[in-house]
Amino acid sequence: MSDIATLRSRAAPAASTSTSGAGRLEVVSFTLGDEEYGIDIQKVQELRGYDAVTRIANAPDYIKGVVNLRGTIVPIIDMRIKFGLGEPTYDQFTVVLVLNVAGRVLGMVVDSVSDVITLAAEQIKPPPQMGSVLDTDYLIGLGVLEGRMLILVDIDRLMSGEELVRIETLAA
Repeated sequence: MSDIATLRSRAAPAASTSTSGAGRLEVVSFTLGDEEYGIDIQKVQELRGYDAVTRIANAPDYIKGVVNLRGTIVPIIDMRIKFGLGEPTYDQFTVVLVLNVAGRVLGMVVDSVSDVITLAAEQIKPPPQMGSVLDTDYLIGLGVLEGRMLILVDIDRLMSGEELVRIETLAA
Protein backbone atom coordinates (compact mmCIF):
# COMPACT_ATOMS: atom_id res chain seq x y z
CA MET A 1 0.00 0.00 0.00
CA SER A 2 1.40 3.42 -0.94
CA ASP A 3 1.57 6.15 1.64
CA ILE A 4 1.39 9.89 1.11
CA ALA A 5 5.18 10.36 1.35
CA THR A 6 5.75 7.72 -1.34
CA LEU A 7 3.11 9.26 -3.58
CA ARG A 8 4.61 12.74 -3.12
CA SER A 9 8.02 11.46 -4.21
CA ARG A 10 6.47 10.22 -7.47
CA ALA A 11 4.53 13.46 -8.09
CA ALA A 12 4.20 14.39 -11.73
CA PRO A 13 5.63 17.87 -12.34
CA ALA A 14 3.36 20.62 -13.62
CA ALA A 15 3.78 21.83 -17.19
CA SER A 16 4.57 25.34 -15.96
CA THR A 17 8.18 26.29 -15.29
CA SER A 18 7.21 28.69 -12.52
CA THR A 19 8.90 27.86 -9.23
CA SER A 20 6.79 30.13 -7.05
CA GLY A 21 4.13 27.51 -6.39
CA ALA A 22 1.43 30.16 -6.85
CA GLY A 23 -1.54 28.93 -8.84
CA ARG A 24 -0.58 25.29 -8.45
CA LEU A 25 -2.67 22.54 -6.96
CA GLU A 26 -1.20 19.28 -5.70
CA VAL A 27 -3.80 16.51 -5.78
CA VAL A 28 -4.02 12.84 -4.92
CA SER A 29 -5.57 11.13 -7.93
CA PHE A 30 -8.03 8.28 -7.43
CA THR A 31 -10.52 6.31 -9.45
CA LEU A 32 -14.21 5.61 -9.06
CA GLY A 33 -15.42 3.32 -11.82
CA ASP A 34 -13.99 4.51 -15.13
CA GLU A 35 -13.37 8.10 -14.00
CA GLU A 36 -10.31 9.68 -12.42
CA TYR A 37 -10.70 12.24 -9.66
CA GLY A 38 -8.36 14.47 -7.71
CA ILE A 39 -8.49 15.85 -4.17
CA ASP A 40 -6.21 18.44 -2.57
CA ILE A 41 -3.35 16.54 -0.94
CA GLN A 42 -3.47 18.88 2.05
CA LYS A 43 -6.80 17.29 3.03
CA VAL A 44 -5.32 13.77 3.03
CA GLN A 45 -3.96 12.48 6.34
CA GLU A 46 -3.13 8.94 5.26
CA LEU A 47 -4.03 6.06 2.97
CA ARG A 48 -5.33 2.73 4.29
CA GLY A 49 -6.59 -0.49 2.82
CA TYR A 50 -10.31 -1.15 3.18
CA ASP A 51 -11.05 -3.08 6.38
CA ALA A 52 -14.28 -4.24 7.96
CA VAL A 53 -16.34 -1.42 9.45
CA THR A 54 -18.86 -1.29 12.26
CA ARG A 55 -22.23 -0.52 10.69
CA ILE A 56 -24.41 2.24 12.12
CA ALA A 57 -28.18 1.66 12.19
CA ASN A 58 -30.27 4.06 10.07
CA ALA A 59 -27.20 5.55 8.35
CA PRO A 60 -27.48 6.46 4.66
CA ASP A 61 -26.19 3.71 2.33
CA TYR A 62 -23.05 5.66 1.43
CA ILE A 63 -21.94 5.74 5.07
CA LYS A 64 -20.45 2.25 5.38
CA GLY A 65 -19.92 2.59 9.13
CA VAL A 66 -17.09 3.57 11.45
CA VAL A 67 -13.59 2.34 12.32
CA ASN A 68 -11.39 2.96 15.31
CA LEU A 69 -8.23 4.63 14.01
CA ARG A 70 -5.72 4.89 16.85
CA GLY A 71 -8.43 5.89 19.32
CA THR A 72 -10.40 8.14 16.96
CA ILE A 73 -13.79 6.96 15.69
CA VAL A 74 -13.74 7.64 11.95
CA PRO A 75 -16.87 7.50 9.76
CA ILE A 76 -16.26 5.72 6.43
CA ILE A 77 -18.00 7.07 3.34
CA ASP A 78 -18.11 5.09 0.09
CA MET A 79 -17.83 7.64 -2.73
CA ARG A 80 -18.99 5.19 -5.40
CA ILE A 81 -22.33 4.91 -3.57
CA LYS A 82 -22.48 8.64 -2.74
CA PHE A 83 -22.01 9.55 -6.42
CA GLY A 84 -24.43 6.83 -7.62
CA LEU A 85 -21.77 5.00 -9.64
CA GLY A 86 -23.06 1.47 -9.09
CA GLU A 87 -22.31 -1.26 -6.58
CA PRO A 88 -18.83 -1.07 -5.11
CA THR A 89 -16.51 -4.05 -5.05
CA TYR A 90 -13.88 -4.24 -2.36
CA ASP A 91 -10.59 -5.82 -3.37
CA GLN A 92 -6.84 -5.41 -2.87
CA PHE A 93 -6.91 -2.10 -4.78
CA THR A 94 -9.68 -0.50 -2.69
CA VAL A 95 -8.30 2.38 -0.64
CA VAL A 96 -9.59 4.52 2.20
CA LEU A 97 -8.33 8.09 2.04
CA VAL A 98 -8.32 9.37 5.62
CA LEU A 99 -9.20 13.05 5.33
CA ASN A 100 -9.32 16.05 7.60
CA VAL A 101 -12.38 18.09 6.60
CA ALA A 102 -13.31 21.15 8.65
CA GLY A 103 -11.42 19.76 11.65
CA ARG A 104 -13.15 16.38 11.44
CA VAL A 105 -11.50 13.11 10.43
CA LEU A 106 -13.37 10.90 7.97
CA GLY A 107 -12.54 8.07 5.61
CA MET A 108 -13.39 8.12 1.92
CA VAL A 109 -13.52 4.74 0.12
CA VAL A 110 -12.30 4.86 -3.49
CA ASP A 111 -11.60 2.12 -6.04
CA SER A 112 -7.87 2.88 -6.22
CA VAL A 113 -5.28 5.63 -5.74
CA SER A 114 -2.72 6.22 -8.45
CA ASP A 115 -0.41 9.12 -7.68
CA VAL A 116 0.12 12.73 -6.67
CA ILE A 117 -0.12 15.25 -9.49
CA THR A 118 0.87 18.90 -9.45
CA LEU A 119 -1.37 20.98 -11.70
CA ALA A 120 -0.51 24.51 -12.83
CA ALA A 121 -3.31 27.07 -12.98
CA GLU A 122 -3.55 26.79 -16.78
CA GLN A 123 -4.14 23.03 -16.45
CA ILE A 124 -7.29 23.57 -14.36
CA LYS A 125 -10.41 24.28 -16.41
CA PRO A 126 -13.67 25.52 -14.85
CA PRO A 127 -16.35 22.89 -14.18
CA PRO A 128 -19.06 22.61 -16.82
CA GLN A 129 -22.24 24.54 -16.13
CA MET A 130 -25.03 21.98 -15.95
CA GLY A 131 -27.80 24.24 -14.66
CA SER A 132 -30.20 22.58 -12.26
CA VAL A 133 -29.72 19.17 -13.92
CA LEU A 134 -26.51 18.39 -12.03
CA ASP A 135 -25.03 19.94 -8.90
CA THR A 136 -21.39 20.80 -9.67
CA ASP A 137 -20.86 23.15 -6.72
CA TYR A 138 -18.46 20.63 -5.16
CA LEU A 139 -16.13 20.69 -8.18
CA ILE A 140 -13.00 22.84 -8.29
CA GLY A 141 -12.76 22.15 -12.00
CA LEU A 142 -11.26 19.69 -14.44
CA GLY A 143 -7.54 19.04 -14.43
CA VAL A 144 -6.02 18.38 -17.85
CA LEU A 145 -2.65 16.64 -17.94
CA GLU A 146 -1.09 14.75 -20.87
CA GLY A 147 -4.36 13.47 -22.29
CA ARG A 148 -5.81 12.68 -18.85
CA MET A 149 -8.74 14.50 -17.35
CA LEU A 150 -9.18 14.63 -13.57
CA ILE A 151 -12.43 15.65 -11.92
CA LEU A 152 -11.18 17.93 -9.13
CA VAL A 153 -13.31 17.62 -6.01
CA ASP A 154 -13.58 20.28 -3.30
CA ILE A 155 -14.16 17.96 -0.35
CA ASP A 156 -15.12 20.86 1.93
CA ARG A 157 -18.02 21.74 -0.37
CA LEU A 158 -18.97 18.11 -0.99
CA MET A 159 -19.12 17.41 2.73
CA SER A 160 -21.19 20.44 3.64
CA GLY A 161 -21.58 21.51 7.24
CA GLU A 162 -25.01 19.86 7.49
CA GLU A 163 -23.70 16.56 6.14
CA LEU A 164 -20.68 16.63 8.45
CA VAL A 165 -22.96 17.17 11.45
CA ARG A 166 -25.07 14.17 10.35
CA ILE A 167 -21.95 12.01 9.94
CA GLU A 168 -20.55 13.14 13.28
CA THR A 169 -23.88 12.42 15.00
CA LEU A 170 -23.96 8.90 13.56
CA ALA A 171 -20.33 8.27 14.57
CA ALA A 172 -20.82 9.50 18.14
